[in-house]
Amino acid sequence: MTNPARPGHGAAWTVDDLQSLPEDDQVYEIFDASLLVSPHADVFHGAVANRLRRLLDRQAPVGVLVGQDIGVSAKRSSYFVPDLFVARESAVDRGGAALDPADVLLVVEVISPSNAGRDLVLKRHEYAAAGIPLYWLVEPRKQTLTVLANGAGGYREQALLPVGEVYRTEQPFPLTLTLADIF
Repeated sequence: MTNPARPGHGAAWTVDDLQSLPEDDQVYEIFDASLLVSPHADVFHGAVANRLRRLLDRQAPVGVLVGQDIGVSAKRSSYFVPDLFVARESAVDRGGAALDPADVLLVVEVISPSNAGRDLVLKRHEYAAAGIPLYWLVEPRKQTLTVLANGAGGYREQALLPVGEVYRTEQPFPLTLTLADIF
Protein backbone atom coordinates (compact mmCIF):
# COMPACT_ATOMS: atom_id res chain seq x y z
CA MET A 1 0.00 0.00 0.00
CA THR A 2 1.42 3.39 -0.91
CA ASN A 3 0.41 6.76 0.48
CA PRO A 4 1.91 9.60 -1.57
CA ALA A 5 1.89 12.21 1.19
CA ARG A 6 1.40 12.45 4.93
CA PRO A 7 -2.29 12.84 5.73
CA GLY A 8 -3.06 16.42 6.63
CA HIS A 9 0.43 17.67 5.88
CA GLY A 10 0.71 17.56 2.11
CA ALA A 11 4.46 17.02 2.52
CA ALA A 12 6.81 14.21 1.64
CA TRP A 13 7.48 11.45 4.17
CA THR A 14 10.84 11.45 5.96
CA VAL A 15 12.53 9.00 8.31
CA ASP A 16 11.75 11.37 11.19
CA ASP A 17 8.01 11.09 10.40
CA LEU A 18 8.14 7.35 11.09
CA GLN A 19 8.66 8.09 14.79
CA SER A 20 5.07 9.34 15.06
CA LEU A 21 3.51 6.19 13.58
CA PRO A 22 2.00 3.60 15.91
CA GLU A 23 3.90 0.49 16.95
CA ASP A 24 1.56 -2.07 15.45
CA ASP A 25 1.62 -5.10 13.19
CA GLN A 26 2.83 -3.12 10.19
CA VAL A 27 6.24 -2.47 8.67
CA TYR A 28 6.67 1.14 7.59
CA GLU A 29 9.15 2.02 4.88
CA ILE A 30 9.63 5.00 2.60
CA PHE A 31 10.29 5.03 -1.12
CA ASP A 32 10.82 8.29 -2.97
CA ALA A 33 9.21 10.18 -0.05
CA SER A 34 6.06 7.99 -0.14
CA LEU A 35 5.02 5.75 2.72
CA LEU A 36 4.96 2.00 2.09
CA VAL A 37 3.03 -0.16 4.56
CA SER A 38 3.32 -3.94 4.79
CA PRO A 39 2.08 -6.47 7.31
CA HIS A 40 4.67 -8.09 9.56
CA ALA A 41 5.94 -11.40 8.27
CA ASP A 42 4.24 -14.67 9.08
CA VAL A 43 5.74 -17.28 11.39
CA PHE A 44 7.52 -19.29 8.68
CA HIS A 45 9.06 -16.16 7.14
CA GLY A 46 10.25 -15.06 10.58
CA ALA A 47 11.68 -18.49 11.36
CA VAL A 48 13.66 -18.56 8.11
CA ALA A 49 15.08 -15.09 8.81
CA ASN A 50 15.97 -16.02 12.40
CA ARG A 51 17.66 -19.28 11.41
CA LEU A 52 19.78 -17.44 8.84
CA ARG A 53 20.61 -14.73 11.34
CA ARG A 54 21.86 -17.29 13.86
CA LEU A 55 24.03 -18.98 11.21
CA LEU A 56 25.55 -15.66 10.12
CA ASP A 57 25.98 -14.41 13.67
CA ARG A 58 27.93 -17.50 14.73
CA GLN A 59 30.49 -16.88 12.00
CA ALA A 60 30.66 -13.08 12.03
CA PRO A 61 34.05 -11.69 13.01
CA VAL A 62 34.59 -9.08 15.69
CA GLY A 63 33.57 -5.65 14.42
CA VAL A 64 30.73 -6.99 12.26
CA LEU A 65 27.08 -6.89 13.32
CA VAL A 66 24.37 -9.21 12.02
CA GLY A 67 21.02 -7.62 12.78
CA GLN A 68 17.32 -7.19 12.21
CA ASP A 69 14.69 -4.51 12.71
CA ILE A 70 16.94 -1.57 11.85
CA GLY A 71 16.29 0.47 8.74
CA VAL A 72 18.68 1.50 6.00
CA SER A 73 18.46 4.90 4.31
CA ALA A 74 18.81 3.89 0.69
CA LYS A 75 18.89 7.58 -0.26
CA ARG A 76 17.57 10.80 1.22
CA SER A 77 13.97 10.07 0.31
CA SER A 78 13.97 6.28 0.86
CA TYR A 79 14.19 4.06 3.92
CA PHE A 80 13.87 0.27 3.97
CA VAL A 81 13.87 -2.31 6.74
CA PRO A 82 15.59 -5.46 5.44
CA ASP A 83 14.82 -8.81 7.02
CA LEU A 84 18.53 -9.07 7.92
CA PHE A 85 21.61 -6.97 7.47
CA VAL A 86 25.33 -7.25 8.03
CA ALA A 87 27.07 -3.99 8.89
CA ARG A 88 30.15 -2.59 10.51
CA GLU A 89 29.65 -2.56 14.30
CA SER A 90 30.84 1.06 14.37
CA ALA A 91 27.68 2.07 12.46
CA VAL A 92 25.54 1.23 15.46
CA ASP A 93 27.76 3.25 17.77
CA ARG A 94 27.00 6.38 15.70
CA GLY A 95 23.29 5.99 16.36
CA GLY A 96 20.67 7.76 14.30
CA ALA A 97 17.34 6.82 12.77
CA ALA A 98 18.81 4.46 10.15
CA LEU A 99 21.99 2.80 9.01
CA ASP A 100 24.05 4.59 6.42
CA PRO A 101 24.36 2.36 3.33
CA ALA A 102 28.15 2.92 3.37
CA ASP A 103 28.27 0.85 6.57
CA VAL A 104 26.10 -1.99 5.27
CA LEU A 105 27.94 -4.97 3.80
CA LEU A 106 24.92 -7.16 3.04
CA VAL A 107 21.14 -6.92 3.06
CA VAL A 108 18.92 -10.00 3.05
CA GLU A 109 15.27 -10.15 2.12
CA VAL A 110 13.13 -13.22 2.70
CA ILE A 111 10.63 -13.12 -0.15
CA SER A 112 6.98 -12.88 0.87
CA PRO A 113 4.29 -13.64 -1.70
CA SER A 114 2.38 -10.51 -0.63
CA ASN A 115 5.16 -8.09 -1.63
CA ALA A 116 7.67 -10.06 -3.70
CA GLY A 117 7.89 -7.29 -6.29
CA ARG A 118 9.15 -4.86 -3.69
CA ASP A 119 12.06 -7.17 -2.78
CA LEU A 120 12.79 -8.43 -6.31
CA VAL A 121 12.62 -5.10 -8.13
CA LEU A 122 12.30 -1.98 -5.98
CA LYS A 123 14.67 -2.84 -3.14
CA ARG A 124 17.10 -4.51 -5.52
CA HIS A 125 17.39 -1.28 -7.48
CA GLU A 126 17.51 1.02 -4.45
CA TYR A 127 20.05 -1.02 -2.47
CA ALA A 128 22.30 -1.23 -5.54
CA ALA A 129 22.01 2.51 -6.18
CA ALA A 130 22.93 3.12 -2.53
CA GLY A 131 26.13 1.11 -3.03
CA ILE A 132 25.39 -1.86 -0.76
CA PRO A 133 27.83 -4.54 -1.97
CA LEU A 134 25.73 -7.69 -1.49
CA TYR A 135 22.03 -8.53 -1.64
CA TRP A 136 20.69 -11.97 -0.81
CA LEU A 137 17.19 -13.11 -1.70
CA VAL A 138 15.89 -16.06 0.28
CA GLU A 139 12.85 -17.73 -1.27
CA PRO A 140 11.20 -20.02 1.29
CA ARG A 141 8.68 -21.53 -1.12
CA LYS A 142 11.38 -22.46 -3.65
CA GLN A 143 13.90 -23.09 -0.85
CA THR A 144 16.62 -21.14 -2.64
CA LEU A 145 19.18 -18.46 -1.90
CA THR A 146 20.09 -16.01 -4.65
CA VAL A 147 23.36 -14.16 -4.09
CA LEU A 148 23.67 -10.81 -5.87
CA ALA A 149 26.82 -8.69 -6.01
CA ASN A 150 26.83 -4.99 -6.82
CA GLY A 151 28.85 -3.88 -9.82
CA ALA A 152 28.61 -1.67 -12.86
CA GLY A 153 24.93 -1.37 -13.70
CA GLY A 154 23.59 -2.79 -10.44
CA TYR A 155 23.34 -6.23 -8.91
CA ARG A 156 24.42 -9.29 -10.84
CA GLU A 157 23.62 -12.83 -9.84
CA GLN A 158 26.64 -14.64 -8.41
CA ALA A 159 24.88 -17.82 -7.33
CA LEU A 160 21.46 -19.46 -7.19
CA LEU A 161 21.57 -22.16 -4.56
CA PRO A 162 18.92 -24.82 -3.86
CA VAL A 163 18.23 -26.26 -0.42
CA GLY A 164 20.68 -29.17 -0.82
CA GLU A 165 23.71 -26.93 -1.35
CA VAL A 166 26.42 -25.71 0.98
CA TYR A 167 27.44 -22.11 0.25
CA ARG A 168 30.99 -21.01 0.98
CA THR A 169 32.08 -17.42 0.50
CA GLU A 170 34.54 -14.80 1.66
CA GLN A 171 32.00 -11.96 1.43
CA PRO A 172 30.78 -10.23 3.53
CA PHE A 173 33.12 -12.33 5.70
CA PRO A 174 34.38 -15.92 5.48
CA LEU A 175 31.39 -18.19 6.07
CA THR A 176 29.82 -21.52 5.25
CA LEU A 177 26.05 -21.96 5.07
CA THR A 178 24.23 -25.24 4.80
CA LEU A 179 21.00 -24.14 3.19
CA ALA A 180 19.01 -27.02 4.69
CA ASP A 181 19.63 -25.36 8.07
CA ILE A 182 17.67 -22.29 6.95
CA PHE A 183 14.47 -23.91 5.68
